[in-house]
Amino acid sequence: MTDLPLSGVKIVDFCWIGAGSYTTKLLADLGADVIKVESSKSLDSLRLAAPYAGGIAGVNRSGYFADRNSSKRSITINMKDPRGVEIAHNLIRDCDVVANNFRPGTMEKLGVGFDALSEINPGLIYIGMSMNGDEGPDRSMLGYGITIAALTGFLGYSGYPERGPTGTGTNYPDHVPNPCHAAFAIMCALRHKRRTGMGQKIDMAQTEPMLSLIPTPVMEYSANKRVIGRTGNALAGYAPRGVYPTSGEDRWIAISISSDQQWRDLCQILEPALGAYARWGTLERRAMDIPEIDSLIARKTALWDGYELMGKLQEKGVPAGVVQNARDLVDDDPQMRHRDHWRYLQHAEMGDSLYNGPPFQFASQAVGPRFAAPLLGEHNDEVFSTRAGLTTAEIKQLQDEGALV
Repeated sequence: MTDLPLSGVKIVDFCWIGAGSYTTKLLADLGADVIKVESSKSLDSLRLAAPYAGGIAGVNRSGYFADRNSSKRSITINMKDPRGVEIAHNLIRDCDVVANNFRPGTMEKLGVGFDALSEINPGLIYIGMSMNGDEGPDRSMLGYGITIAALTGFLGYSGYPERGPTGTGTNYPDHVPNPCHAAFAIMCALRHKRRTGMGQKIDMAQTEPMLSLIPTPVMEYSANKRVIGRTGNALAGYAPRGVYPTSGEDRWIAISISSDQQWRDLCQILEPALGAYARWGTLERRAMDIPEIDSLIARKTALWDGYELMGKLQEKGVPAGVVQNARDLVDDDPQMRHRDHWRYLQHAEMGDSLYNGPPFQFASQAVGPRFAAPLLGEHNDEVFSTRAGLTTAEIKQLQDEGALV
């Protein structure tokens, strides 16, 4: 079997909840040996997050936790016990990466801050993913995905201008910008280490990747002191651009028109008579009558099956997509199926479980989740014996005495 892109890379993962765990999941799915450091004394709260397999709660039954932690091994260490810290140091001596997403100062208190670890492993790549970074007046602020989205102003741009902010319906920073930026930063550091042998400290404030997604409002205010408000579905250069009903209960299609030819093709498909509206033949004219056009389009799209209409519009080069729910994405999305995005893996307690594939593929080889998420402390004996040099008797004694729990 051909080695995966990150085969041989060793990562000790102190992350929990969303963005940090997804960062290391991306690397684990690419072949890195990711050891997730946990403790029954202080559980990763994602282990207690619904949905649960079979509707039965349990530390090993969270689908949310499982999806964020595929291809990893789990160990339990009491980091408040000096013996636990020493064992963590032994694991880190020959690893490539240590990752965390705690508030600044937490890792130092646990005895695994960058300064301490770089002494025992000078080539270490160390990444911290706090909300505001290690420096500055707001470094100690605690925040999660929804906090970061609000703090950066991202939530304020979501919604219609005449209404309050709607948000995105999820902790968007945890799922896209922050884990992807962090994983890319680690990959760059690994490449640098391969060339030079040198490690790096990466201090990634999670607010920064979010701000990179809204450059126009930031630049407008910085340069012109102009605040850009919410615009709903409107976007300069597009008219019409919206989400319209289709047949069935709560079924919708998004359509985005950026050229006069696309408008003519849309008219021809929805209702040839629409082509008679010559006054809407240009972008400028359509932009003046959006409410009327949206109402007309909605009456026509409501008569169509969403997938049939999407297919016809896409064949003509008109950007359109059915607004899909979770069932649609898993069961019916042809692109997801073609990319083998959804993977079923056998979990030790939950049985056959569904996992996300990565948001990318390689032409050279298949990549994705290699095995299911671990049970809490599932790999204690395996890791502590092979990586920390402990005997079976020593492991049991340390567990009984509360150092490895």
